[in-house]
Amino acid sequence: MKIEAVPERLPALEGKLDASGKRFAIVVSRFNSFITERLLLSACDGLMRTGARKQDIDLVRVPGAFEIPSASRTLASTGKYHAIICIGCLLRGDTAHYDVIVNEVTRGIGQSAQETGVPHAFGVLTCDTLEQAIDRAGLKMGNKGFEAALAAVEMASLTAGVRRQASGGRKIKTGVRLRTSDLGKRKKHGRVQRSKRSSRD
Repeated sequence: MKIEAVPERLPALEGKLDASGKRFAIVVSRFNSFITERLLLSACDGLMRTGARKQDIDLVRVPGAFEIPSASRTLASTGKYHAIICIGCLLRGDTAHYDVIVNEVTRGIGQSAQETGVPHAFGVLTCDTLEQAIDRAGLKMGNKGFEAALAAVEMASLTAGVRRQASGGRKIKTGVRLRTSDLGKRKKHGRVQRSKRSSRD
């Protein structure tokens, strides 16, 4: 199958790194605070650098990563925020507890975002060792809190853009294939219209 290049002038709807006029909530876990506080500081820095005001950022602290999805869902359901930033740190231990929590946190955050329509940025570290977490909280691997903030800003902008476009009344035309039963009904009333597109297009 030959894959053709995307035309250069094909318009694309993208978010901007502009947080001005938008409200954000940050949900941060107190567990492994040595790491999460570093992530939090960089997340706030990312928001402020892109134009967010301090009064437009709400901070919510939860006991551990497992509680992040529930708090995020509650915040998103208020309709006050353009995006939620989820921050936590999970380190692998000697039992299966790590895998269970990682799966639940990931699933919960994703489900909250999908069901509320509010973007959720994933800033939860899932590392094998403390050294890996430190590297991702401001050392060799950058700071994942900062990256999560930028993702939240971009997705908040994109979501707002999509909603503006939708409210503008623009409709996407798609080829609709009628069922045989529908054709029979419409023939009786003399209203059958052939589609401009054939099934071979």
